[in-house]
Amino acid sequence: MSELLLELLSEEIPARMQSRAAEDLHRLVVEELGAAQLSFRAAQSFVASRRLTLVVEGLLASQPDVKEERRGPRVGAPEPAVAGFLKSAGIASLAECEERDTGKGVFYIAHINRAGRPTAEILPEILRKAILALPWPKSMRFPAASFRWVRPLAQVLSLFDGKVLPLDLDQVPVGDTTRGHRFLSSSSIAIRDFADYRAKLDAAYVMFDQTARRQKIADDLALAAAKHGLVLKEDAGLLDEVTGLAEFPVVLSGSIDARFMTLPPEVLTTSMRVHQKYFALTEPDGKLAPRFLLVSNNLASDGGAAIIAGNERVLRARLADAEFFWNQDRKIKLENRVPKLAERIFHAKLGSVLDKVARVEALAAAIAPHVKTGEINLELVRRAARLAKADLSTGMVGEFPELQGVMGRYYALHDHEMPETADAIAEHYAPQGPSDRCPTAPVSVAVALADKIDTLVGFFRIDEKPTGSKDPFALRRAALGVIRLILENRLRLPLLKIFASAEDLFTSGSRGSEKALLDFFADRLKVHLREDGVRHDLVQAIFALGGEDDLVRLMARVAALDEFLKTEDGANLLTAYRRASNIVRIEEKKDGQSHDEDPDPALLRLDPERAVFERLGEVACSSDRALQQEAYGAAMTELARLRLPLDEFFDKVTVNCDEADIRRNRLRLLSHIRRAFHRLADFSQIEG
Repeated sequence: MSELLLELLSEEIPARMQSRAAEDLHRLVVEELGAAQLSFRAAQSFVASRRLTLVVEGLLASQPDVKEERRGPRVGAPEPAVAGFLKSAGIASLAECEERDTGKGVFYIAHINRAGRPTAEILPEILRKAILALPWPKSMRFPAASFRWVRPLAQVLSLFDGKVLPLDLDQVPVGDTTRGHRFLSSSSIAIRDFADYRAKLDAAYVMFDQTARRQKIADDLALAAAKHGLVLKEDAGLLDEVTGLAEFPVVLSGSIDARFMTLPPEVLTTSMRVHQKYFALTEPDGKLAPRFLLVSNNLASDGGAAIIAGNERVLRARLADAEFFWNQDRKIKLENRVPKLAERIFHAKLGSVLDKVARVEALAAAIAPHVKTGEINLELVRRAARLAKADLSTGMVGEFPELQGVMGRYYALHDHEMPETADAIAEHYAPQGPSDRCPTAPVSVAVALADKIDTLVGFFRIDEKPTGSKDPFALRRAALGVIRLILENRLRLPLLKIFASAEDLFTSGSRGSEKALLDFFADRLKVHLREDGVRHDLVQAIFALGGEDDLVRLMARVAALDEFLKTEDGANLLTAYRRASNIVRIEEKKDGQSHDEDPDPALLRLDPERAVFERLGEVACSSDRALQQEAYGAAMTELARLRLPLDEFFDKVTVNCDEADIRRNRLRLLSHIRRAFHRLADFSQIEG
């Protein structure tokens, strides 16, 4: 058993690409090893800012030998066929073949014994193929090679069984050496195997294991925060990013000038996080503290004093800009900034941002009564919608685009707008993801819904729907946002009516996108509910009835259907429905005509079919009343009353009897049964 060690040393790999690259390298090599029939005990991949490492342990020294029996042409076949067979089997003459009677004639049989190739011969092909096939989101050319890579490759460490494994990577050096930390270890390091690699890189100030590196940073951040009596503001995304930036992470603490602590805390944290990759700290009471933590990629002789001072100086300059924008922006009211939105294009076919604001203002007013009937101030809704995008023309949002909406709230409060208006400005983009908080305040909900629905309707009108994995305008996210706003606030919102109202506000694009948009929502709803364990086929069974655009009502129907199908009656009735539906479908195809007409009571000869007919009439009336009252559980209970009559019908009644009129009437009765089920859901959509 042998060990393969591969390290690809390059210029800094972008942090966001590192984890995926390690997974891809592992996957590509393991797949090729499997295809080559080279088994191994374990494989691990690692990544740091400058290196991508793979170790495969317990590799076989060679492929297993292959013994194969191959049948050739019939004895006496034409010479070209025989020659082709001998060549493909690697055999010199027919003397090496067996003549065997297979029962269908006598054929030539070749016995092929192929010795497995040494692993050391196969690995260079496998590794080169994997290295060149790494699917980087972005790649570049560099002088040492003809192929593209994420950053210029400096050198490659390639060892198999302790010896250098040659690789053809053009002019990129391949050998048994690596390098340590860029600043803390300058000499080249000779490597024997993975254990030696681990020990020597550790001594050379390199933590190449991303999991261990991330944990060390997290532990050191917590310790540094506790040292100052403060609390670390958790940020998993930032932690992942700095893990990819430092090979030898050192946590340092800096301070924020007191003058900047009067800025909105979101300004401070955004400046620190987005531009400087700093971690924010809070007081035990949750108030932002005048300190930050940074992760350095160096072990400075002065304990990091110069690094801290340099980072404090950069942050001071950033926050001085923010302070300037904060003071200047408040000199102009948000209301006076609205006309400037005419200079911003929302989309070439959908007009300016000011055009969008006008549409959202009108649509929010139409949505508001559905949010909180009789208890919502329409003037506040209109005001919030009108001011929602005004902060886009402020200096602060120009510098920190992540703060759009957030800064609008601060400026609205400074302008003495009502708190509900200010909060709606801040929240109208939410929710932007599955973990984002969903607004609950009525004004905020109305404006957030209007903003997202306007976007969806607009792009569907100009045929810019998502296709495959492409969704350049984030329409899937917008639809999921609408779904969450409706379901989490339990809004009885008639989507088709609202879509039509939104369409009326556009002056360009084609009409009639409501149905396509509702289908799009159905697909998004299935994705959203799948995470909660709700069956997608039940959602489709309700949507398939058509016209259901109230998501709260739809979810109530799905829940009732789910509970019903879990019962013994529900499971048996589903079987009976399928039996009836299949018989009707098959016979309609055979007859070339539909059997949807109502059955003739005079042609019901047997007691079981009369019992089903009578019970269907009772169930139809009672279930319709329950549906009108939105008592879906009760409607399902009424449907369960069909079980015994249906069991007896299928046990004692022959549908395809010899009398044509009786047969036709029984098929109509089965079609009648199908229609009764479809009052509640399209049971044909249900799986299992």
